[in-house]
Amino acid sequence: MQRFDLIAPCHFGLESVLKKEIIKLGYEIREVADGRVTFIGDPDAVVRANIGLRTAERVLIKVGSFKAITFEELYQGTKALPWEQFIPKDGKFWVKKASSVKSKLFSPSDIQSIMKKAMVDRLSDIYGIRRFEETGEIFPVRVFLMKDEVTVALDTTGESLHKRGYRKLEAKAPIAENLAAALLMLTPWRPDRILVDPFCGSGTFPIEAAMIAANIAPGMHRHFTAEKWSHIITPMNWKDVREECAEEINHGIDVDIQGYDIDPEVIDIARINAEKAGVEKLIHFQARPVAELSHRKKYGFIVTNPPYGERIGEMKELPELYKTLGARYKALDSWSMYLITAYEKAERDIGKKADKNRKIYNGMIKTYFYQYMGPKPPRRNFEQ
Repeated sequence: MQRFDLIAPCHFGLESVLKKEIIKLGYEIREVADGRVTFIGDPDAVVRANIGLRTAERVLIKVGSFKAITFEELYQGTKALPWEQFIPKDGKFWVKKASSVKSKLFSPSDIQSIMKKAMVDRLSDIYGIRRFEETGEIFPVRVFLMKDEVTVALDTTGESLHKRGYRKLEAKAPIAENLAAALLMLTPWRPDRILVDPFCGSGTFPIEAAMIAANIAPGMHRHFTAEKWSHIITPMNWKDVREECAEEINHGIDVDIQGYDIDPEVIDIARINAEKAGVEKLIHFQARPVAELSHRKKYGFIVTNPPYGERIGEMKELPELYKTLGARYKALDSWSMYLITAYEKAERDIGKKADKNRKIYNGMIKTYFYQYMGPKPPRRNFEQ
């Protein structure tokens, strides 16, 4: 069976979480670099990675790599790649995205046009045609240049993997689903522990937590570009993996996951999204301000994405908001708290220095994942 080098991009700073996910799926890691993990897999791995990875942005099939410091080298390197193994005579192909870091070639539009010409010239020689109608399935190409090393790959995913398909409605400043899942997986939270998000917005943290708890594969209810590549991956591959994932869902899981927001309309949005994700029975949503955050049980988790002044006029409200969060957390004896924010004075206003602080890029925004670690529960409580 054909084997590929598969590349899974992710948020910068979360490569270790994605690596663990890929290993858990049963695949061998080839390389871990900034913002991506490369692993070895067959066509079935393309399917399982797309449907099953919670923290990746997409899954790419590596076509090849080479060094290029001139556009002529870029053209020749691209033309030398085995495009005919992937793109049929009627395929529609183009370089969807080009990125360059610390490389001589840095103009995305020039890189894209030169690579397209090289692909056309290669396939023209192979297929013996001069004009491509491109009426068939799509084959988007992505290219990364890092220190003049060119990595070329086919995008099997299409819309980013953070698009699970359940978030039809959004609240202000939503956190991406794959980022929320990765942050949850960085915490010691498990489904038998309480989890509360006091700034839940459209419900992403609670919904991702519930999907993890119930073992619902994140890509179960969406489609992917490579589903149409039947000459590489058979339709039966996709059908079999989806059926396996459906059988592995734990419908009877008992959890305590809660989401609060001060805005009742936002809570309505969260409930609709949870229903679309199939986890509405696993989450309690409530319109409640952070000042009323409380819970009668011990050893719970706060995991949240509080406001951090991304809109005009919000910044002046942040000190009081974070002070209130800090006070409510202090009152929750034995709890842990994990929050992602770009607000630089978060620790000061919360009133306590975090046990750990991890820098993570949320898109182009530099954020911090503050980790306040509470005590572990007594063993007998944990077993109960």
